Amino acid sequence: MRILTVFLTLTSFTIGGAFAQSGYFEDAYRFSRTIPSGSARIIGIGGTQYSLGGDVSNIAGNPAGLGFFRSSEASITLGYNDWGVSTQYLGQKGSYNTTNFSLPNMSYVMAKPKNSLKSGAFKGGAFGISFQRIANFNTEYGYFSDLLGESSIIDFYLQDAFGIPESQIENFGLTGLAYKTYQINPIAFDQQGKPIPDPNSYDSFVLGLPFQDENITQEGSANQISFSYGANFNHKVFVGGGLGIRSLSFSSFKNYNEEFIDQPLVNSNLRESLFISGVGLNLNLGLIYKPIDNLNLGFNFQSPTWYALNEEYEAGMTANYNNYFFEQENVTLGQESAVTDFVISKYGLNTPLKIGGGATYFIGKNGFISADIDWVDYSTGRISSNDFDEGPDNRVIRDIYASTINYRIGGEARVNNFRFRAGYAFFGDPFANSFGFDQSTQQLSGGFGVKINSFSIDFALVNQKYSGLYRSYQVLDSNGNNFGPVTELENSITSGVLTFGINF
Repeated sequence: MRILTVFLTLTSFTIGGAFAQSGYFEDAYRFSRTIPSGSARIIGIGGTQYSLGGDVSNIAGNPAGLGFFRSSEASITLGYNDWGVSTQYLGQKGSYNTTNFSLPNMSYVMAKPKNSLKSGAFKGGAFGISFQRIANFNTEYGYFSDLLGESSIIDFYLQDAFGIPESQIENFGLTGLAYKTYQINPIAFDQQGKPIPDPNSYDSFVLGLPFQDENITQEGSANQISFSYGANFNHKVFVGGGLGIRSLSFSSFKNYNEEFIDQPLVNSNLRESLFISGVGLNLNLGLIYKPIDNLNLGFNFQSPTWYALNEEYEAGMTANYNNYFFEQENVTLGQESAVTDFVISKYGLNTPLKIGGGATYFIGKNGFISADIDWVDYSTGRISSNDFDEGPDNRVIRDIYASTINYRIGGEARVNNFRFRAGYAFFGDPFANSFGFDQSTQQLSGGFGVKINSFSIDFALVNQKYSGLYRSYQVLDSNGNNFGPVTELENSITSGVLTFGINF
């Protein structure tokens, strides 16, 4: 299991955001959140696809749209991603940037339309298979401060250690490492000067406030292979279903430092490494209805993804002292280091289901306007494991996450063989109590394409912006409010995608 239980025992939470030394509740949101994906055509119109058929993106989007295909199609999409993060801590700003190339989509649709001379409501259908990148985790952020912080991570260690007997403290994650490196020490004598057997309260000879800095690097992605089929009934009703097989790879590397002035402790360093990988399954059901020739109405149900995940975790801590003589232990302290065991564990994650609908209106042969809306309740995510007690994490998931309404709108204009596209998307704030700090996501997109005979090429450019909060650690005052360091994050993700397609 992941060693850190920092926030799982807390009964109150302040503003939702990312936490260092966090529990599995973070994964419930991190691995449930997906990015607009598919062909450049769909990305260019904001990701709308619940009611728009005849695109390879329907394989993983709304499989009912496969019923619109009258010929087979193959496509490949190339992508470039630039993730910029602006940070602010104690009024000091930082800037980080991560870029990467990817293969966000490969698709094949095998159409089998029914001969127009044959009677019956069933007019044929199409089978599709696609590989799609649904989440990108490659980013870097952090902060560097030349102002004294308002607390120290030692304050966290002291709060977390309270009530843990000294005979057991070494087994308590980062707090155990802080004990091994003398940053916290047991109160060994009572007020009368008598020794306390197996003491369970702690203090520190390190006083004052430190300078602080931290760097977090994340890598990895989530991908899905989809197998879907869509059927056409009287060119009015289109139904479809699909199976998705997801693969996930995520790694996180954190490096946190504190530096003191005129204290026995000169500086300290905490390093954490976390690796998560696994697979998941989900189901996708869709319906598109054409009440009139110019209008499509769509409905889509996406089941939870049932993940089976493996993780590996380790941490190390170093404290550099100025040859400080610690009388209680009769030891002179210099460089003190400690590391955790390499921990391997398994757990399950059920992400929330998604329900959505949409409409597309066709302006003759000149283009169309399309809109989607969907609902996701992130508080319904669930963790399960035989390796640790998942109850505290699931309670946190219910407490800090909320349901969101997401919507997208986009359109395409056709001029001869050319296509011009634009779109907008909004994804609601997933945190229940943001206290005025909006963590919703807004997205602008645009693109163009050309279709010549059986060959098409499309390009799209999309920018996502959203804010977030990162907590290096949490320390609670007497009223249960956190006064640990909080860093504001402004994310701006720009992606370019290029799709090549051929009909046959």
